[in-house]
Amino acid sequence: MNLAKEEKVGYKAPSVMGALGLLVLYFFGIAGRPGEVAFELSRRQDAVQLPSINVDAMLLGTVSGALMLLLSGLSIFYSVRNHKTPIWVSIVFGFIGVVALLGWLATGNAVPVAFIAGTALVLAVPIILGAMAGVMSERVGITNIAIEGQLLTGAFMAAVVSTITKSYTLGIIAAMVAAALLSMVLAVFAIKYLAQQIIVGVVLNVLVIGITNFLYQQWLTEDSENVNFPGTLDIIKIPLLSDVPVLGPVLFENRLTVYVALLIVPLLWFVMFKTKLGLRARAVGEHPLAADTVGVNVGRTRFWWVTLGGAIAGFGGAALTIGGGGAFGREMSGGVGFIALAVMILGRWHPIYASLAALLFGFSIILRVWANQVSPGIPSDFITMVPYVVTIIAVVGFVGRSRPPKALAQPYTKG
Repeated sequence: MNLAKEEKVGYKAPSVMGALGLLVLYFFGIAGRPGEVAFELSRRQDAVQLPSINVDAMLLGTVSGALMLLLSGLSIFYSVRNHKTPIWVSIVFGFIGVVALLGWLATGNAVPVAFIAGTALVLAVPIILGAMAGVMSERVGITNIAIEGQLLTGAFMAAVVSTITKSYTLGIIAAMVAAALLSMVLAVFAIKYLAQQIIVGVVLNVLVIGITNFLYQQWLTEDSENVNFPGTLDIIKIPLLSDVPVLGPVLFENRLTVYVALLIVPLLWFVMFKTKLGLRARAVGEHPLAADTVGVNVGRTRFWWVTLGGAIAGFGGAALTIGGGGAFGREMSGGVGFIALAVMILGRWHPIYASLAALLFGFSIILRVWANQVSPGIPSDFITMVPYVVTIIAVVGFVGRSRPPKALAQPYTKG
């Protein structure tokens, strides 16, 4: 009787966690910055006021490093038993590291917890929605490099249509429809004409950048007040929930784009992993021939999932303008679509994990601004590169063995 050889998990994850724990223990703890740091849990305008948590910064770094080393030991325990390190261990590990970093940066100052967390969430929304578009496309086997173009299209249409019509609703609809149409182009070339999907995605990105730059220069800058002055969506406070300390201002005092993003992520997870519709979509991405054999229309499934994913990315583009930034600017997506691709892979093509990874980048953006205020002596470039270094470490140490859908980027012809 032949038994398949059991795959060894290895010790890569605990090794990376142990190394990071030692770095935090030494640089933030033993060799850290002397002084106290205050973690402010409430804002001045909050109905419920919680006292700040004051702690010695070096002690915080030392305890954080020790806890991270304990978690790396737990990771070793799982590896010895040939089990992968659970995702919750990695999340707790990362959270402790973030707390240690904030404490080190703000030594002698205060950390506005609600402000940093809330702003990080807002800044992560376009990345989250772009990643959801990527998950929907790649789970059915279509590589979506065009997320950058879809976000940029949504941002342009939302700003222009909202300004002209004086309606944010029409602006959002226009953004979603335009990005969906762009996704249809990718789907048609990939499904009907069996084109190389990466090339099509790159061409679409370049095309959108060229068109929006031309229109911005020749049209928007000439009459910005009438065509590129949309303002932003109003902040909606949910009664009672917005008064909950810390979580209230972060989750329940936001613009519509944030609330919709928070609904889309669990909804996509439920549809993809708990319904027959999601099972068929994943089957198309894993084994299209088998799906076709049981009656699933592979081409139609891929087409609509890619198109709907594009509509979600278009909504993410709207979040860049009327969801926070206001007026449209040249190439204002700034590589967010490519970051969305990275967090999709980091999140193992899973909606919730990808969203958590996206929060890392949202956190990095606000961290760069905030760190310059509390620690002006620390180079901003160092702060900027931290999340990207962490992402590389995470991909190498934790996600190196993640497997994309088996039929990803593989054209399928019936029969």
